[in-house]
Amino acid sequence: MARDVGACLVCGKPIVYYEKAQKMECVMCHKEFESHASCEDGHYVCDDCHARRGIQVIMDGCRTSGEKNPLVLMQSLMEDPYIYMHGPEHHVMVGAVLLTAYKNGGGFENRGGQEAFEEALEEMKVRGSEYPGGSCGLWGCCGAAVSTGIFMSIVTKATPLTGNSWKLSNQMTSRALGAIARLGGPRCCKRNSFTAVKEAAEFVKETLGVEMELTEKITCDFSDENRQCLKRHCPYYKLSH
Repeated sequence: MARDVGACLVCGKPIVYYEKAQKMECVMCHKEFESHASCEDGHYVCDDCHARRGIQVIMDGCRTSGEKNPLVLMQSLMEDPYIYMHGPEHHVMVGAVLLTAYKNGGGFENRGGQEAFEEALEEMKVRGSEYPGGSCGLWGCCGAAVSTGIFMSIVTKATPLTGNSWKLSNQMTSRALGAIARLGGPRCCKRNSFTAVKEAAEFVKETLGVEMELTEKITCDFSDENRQCLKRHCPYYKLSH
């Protein structure tokens, strides 16, 4: 199903959410999961099947990019047909573009260079892929914000037992999540990702001294694909610029 046809990857119909998780079978891998969502016709696609090809696009694009602006890199990745309007692939993409811009801004120069960067990118894939889709509403913590915290954890080598790096990682998630929350709902993976990356780039400059380039005005080209777009209430809405 083309990404601009609709939310369901099988039939294009809207996704519906349930207060209580239900046992569902993924129409692609046929494994059973507990899920809070399916399309109106009952089609369910698990996070892994939904995101797999998109995550590969992200990994391939970031691994070879020389871009110092994480927003420019992210917007180019978003144009790929396997990066859907909404989906858990964004939980990897936000941190991955930040790692790339951080590396291209000199962030890995004293840490092993390209090899260290590629190891960090793989770790971002692993951690980001574990964060479930829909958690922005169901858990109250958007995956785009969590992805910035994962990014910060990776570059500062944070663990549950570290001091300053633990603090920075949690501050990063908190800052991104606060900015996302202020814009209000319903969810938009594009809006949330733009906001999270912008906040992260500024935070990295303030705390780690690595400067990434940033787009002065972010313009979203995906509002026609989003039935819940906030339109002129979104700071990135194209017709507001």
